[in-house]
Amino acid sequence: MKLLRPMSILASWLMISASATAQTPLLPPPGAPTPLAPAKKEKPTEKPKPKPSAAAKKPAPAATPKPAATPAPTATVTPAPAFDDPNVDLVFGAYQRGQYKTAFDLATNRAQFNGDPKAMTMLGELYANAMGVKRDYAKAAEWYKRAADGGDREGMFALAMLRLAGRGGPVNREEAVKLLASSAKLGNPKAAYNLALLYLDGQTLPQDLKRAAELLRISADAGNPEAQYALATFYKEGTGVPKDIDKAVRLLQAASLAGNVDAEVEYAIALFNGTGTPKNEAAAVALLRKAARQNSPIAQNRLARVLVSGQGAPVDKVEGLKWHIVAKTAGKGDPLLDEALAALSPEDRAKAQEAARRWLGGK
Repeated sequence: MKLLRPMSILASWLMISASATAQTPLLPPPGAPTPLAPAKKEKPTEKPKPKPSAAAKKPAPAATPKPAATPAPTATVTPAPAFDDPNVDLVFGAYQRGQYKTAFDLATNRAQFNGDPKAMTMLGELYANAMGVKRDYAKAAEWYKRAADGGDREGMFALAMLRLAGRGGPVNREEAVKLLASSAKLGNPKAAYNLALLYLDGQTLPQDLKRAAELLRISADAGNPEAQYALATFYKEGTGVPKDIDKAVRLLQAASLAGNVDAEVEYAIALFNGTGTPKNEAAAVALLRKAARQNSPIAQNRLARVLVSGQGAPVDKVEGLKWHIVAKTAGKGDPLLDEALAALSPEDRAKAQEAARRWLGGK
């Protein structure tokens, strides 16, 4: 299930290295090679009908017939309620379909009658995000706490995030760290990633770049794209680990394939320049287009440079300068592209400006 969003402590630190990469010029002096800078209405659940016992199915022996008589009443068998089914997919399935009230009712039954920690985490999620019930961080924290006490790693992680944010109770960083460590030890990649951020930040915990790198590796190996991107930055800069461009690029590729937009941009730049991977300008431009459409200003700027210069893709100054205008609106200016825009014919400049206006929604 989707829990609280991961912390963004890393953002400002990572942007230092990302912005450094982003400043490498695409348009070099004349004659020089051009590197690319870095629901239907729900039916109530029917209770299963009691099954006859084996004794009731077995016929009486033929050798001892009994005279007809009024049969004795059969003992009443109460069927087990649906929430006793060990399959939790009923709860999670309702959650995935957006049937939050159903998920709430099913999870409540499972939590109360079965003591199911995962159902308790679900209740915390529903209360924390106002799904099917009114948002109540105190109740969310209560259910997450019960789930954590029951050994559920997702409940531990979610409660840690509430404690760090001071929701549903006062800020408690010490408890949050313990919960993250316990959740990470149980194999939760999100917990390992967020604990790494605390070691990197150096406020909640003493800064320990080596320990942060170890936790990022655990999370990255489990497939967390944010951790893969962060660890790639560590390898690129030699932070907490030996500098290794090849490892950095492999991690960028993995995070890019998982849809991390920042990784898509960095991997595209590596492909364009042939840094740590075979040079492939066509693949790089395709990735830049994808990231630009996901509103990455750096990708928009790099794509604009490619299209204006014609290296790696056919020249298309109107399209390229459209992306320049869009990127500049997001704060990613570029004096060289300003000059290229000024040099366009009035007709083409108007086309680029209109295309940018349409992309920005008429702003």
